Amino acid sequence: MTQHHQAHHEISPRAQAWATTMHGHGDGTVVRAHQDSSAGLGRGGLLGREQREERERRLLRPGATLAEGAGNRARAEEPDDERTCFERDRDRIVHSTAFRRLAGKTQVVVYPSDHQRTRLTHALEVAQVACSVARGIGANVSLTEAIALGHDCGHGPGGHASEDAFDRFLPAGFDHGPWGADVTLVDLNLCAETLDGIRNHSWSRPAPATIEGEIVSWADRIAYCSHDLEDAAHAGIVDLDDLPGEVTAVAGRTRRDQLSAFIRAILHTVDTEGEIGMGATEAAALAALRAFNYERIYTRQESLAQSDAVVAVLTTLVDYYLEDSRRLPDGVGEATDEVHAAVGYVAGMTDRYAFATAVERLGWDPRRLPQGIDRQFTQSL
Repeated sequence: MTQHHQAHHEISPRAQAWATTMHGHGDGTVVRAHQDSSAGLGRGGLLGREQREERERRLLRPGATLAEGAGNRARAEEPDDERTCFERDRDRIVHSTAFRRLAGKTQVVVYPSDHQRTRLTHALEVAQVACSVARGIGANVSLTEAIALGHDCGHGPGGHASEDAFDRFLPAGFDHGPWGADVTLVDLNLCAETLDGIRNHSWSRPAPATIEGEIVSWADRIAYCSHDLEDAAHAGIVDLDDLPGEVTAVAGRTRRDQLSAFIRAILHTVDTEGEIGMGATEAAALAALRAFNYERIYTRQESLAQSDAVVAVLTTLVDYYLEDSRRLPDGVGEATDEVHAAVGYVAGMTDRYAFATAVERLGWDPRRLPQGIDRQFTQSL
């Protein structure tokens, strides 16, 4: 081996220093993360599940959803020693495959640049807005966060266009909320309250059964209206100078100002009216912002062309698996019919995997794939 290759494979001083922390630091009784750590809280005082449930009963607002034992689940479980039932739901969602795949699913633009939202970053921003409201009014933050993080796990690749594609195969249609609750996340055995909030977060659905679900419904709309505008402005699709005056007068031009205004509007309404909602002025500003986005972003010609391309790819993929269900991976759809199996498999794909599969399996012309702001992915297929 040449001297050059030997140097190339040597362990760097940084890696060697990192390896010295393998066992932590300690005196034989307690191992600490840092050699100079002095962190301490005193002995005792742990807050296990029962203590947390008691704290909720004492501190949460009347009408908030209280955690109890193992929770109301389709399959009975033993309660956790440390976590409440809704805390467990939140953890299960975060560690699920469906949640991780949101990183590769469209929010608005297929193949976005590094700074534009994906479904994953959208879910995190919804959780931030929702938890801000929940903390401010004394609702159950753990349930709110679980619903918010899981609310879009039923989305297919390519954004809302995937719902149009899958509608063609299902008599009752495809709605990402119910699909997420009743299909995508069913193996997690989540609490009924969490699933209800996920199932009914869209405003076109029946009202959620909990205050926390109502909070997420508002947080979803607030978050996407603000961050979709920000993404479009950064991409040069819209000019913030064109925002309606009723938006800027109430909520400003930036995402930060808009989130602050709309969150505080809900807090004020709860404080003065005792209901989850907004006053007429703030609600009109949010509606005007959404209408602006609808016209300038969601239904502009480039977006409609992108949606048409998504529908074409996804319907063809579903047809491909329906023609021969043996093409599906082993174990996919064993507990359901062929149509739901094919739709479920394609719906679970990320954007990149769906479009790459269309090229590799169907001979799809890459030039017919959805074209986003950053085209390097489609050009490399």
